[in-house]
Amino acid sequence: MKTSHAIPSFGLIIVGDEILSGKRQDKHLSRVIELLNARGLSLSHVDYVGDDPVRLTRTLQRAFTEPGVVFSCGGIGATPDDHTRQSAALALGVALALHPEAKQWIEERARDMAQEQGVAFDPGHPTHQHRLNMGCFPVGADIIPNPYNKIPGFTCQGPLGRVHFVPGFPVMAWPMMEWVLDTHYPDCFQRNQYLEKSVIVMGSMEATLTPLMQSLEAQFEGIKVFSLPSVDHPSFGRHIELGVKGPPAMVEQAFPAMISGLHDHGAKLGPEMVR
Repeated sequence: MKTSHAIPSFGLIIVGDEILSGKRQDKHLSRVIELLNARGLSLSHVDYVGDDPVRLTRTLQRAFTEPGVVFSCGGIGATPDDHTRQSAALALGVALALHPEAKQWIEERARDMAQEQGVAFDPGHPTHQHRLNMGCFPVGADIIPNPYNKIPGFTCQGPLGRVHFVPGFPVMAWPMMEWVLDTHYPDCFQRNQYLEKSVIVMGSMEATLTPLMQSLEAQFEGIKVFSLPSVDHPSFGRHIELGVKGPPAMVEQAFPAMISGLHDHGAKLGPEMVR
């Protein structure tokens, strides 16, 4: 499954009551941002959803019916609190079925475990039959290989959006997401095609800088101006990090214009930053 050359938006769904209750801290958001940024891509939206099948189904329906690519982390196991596979099928209006390739991978993992334990593999054992539920995916799904323990994730294509489902465990999810990006979206990578430059502006108010920000975006097509205010920074105190981001050639033109405009405002400037 290859994507077109058009650059899609990338989103993230993080599933699990344990995140919303605070029993576990989410680690996926920062890592997904890193994975995307390393390829010149960015994250456009995030949803946190508990183990609520109704809400999860609605969230996935939106992901499938809006253009873009979404990673969904968590809830693809086979315990009673795992609802992601079922919700994905409901969101697409299709049945769940044991994926033949998933069955092979799960059986290979079961054989490995039996060998490690020094027992014979019994494909008819109730434990193994239950384990196969982890390979029941919405009809039409494609496999995402799992290098950690061979239990695969899956990908589903909706009317407009595509969702890649991986486990909640970072040790499994992160290499699986890297595989998805490098296998399906290399044509979208924009390495060396994105630049961000900013400067610390001491003591200014965003309202006074808004006309400058608007004029920069109007003047330099393709760049975005961003403003990150802070009121209690240990080194700079009250300040704004003001910057421009986008295609390097355009940023190299817009940033000096921004600095000039700040000088015209009489702004006191601190360090400059490049990302």
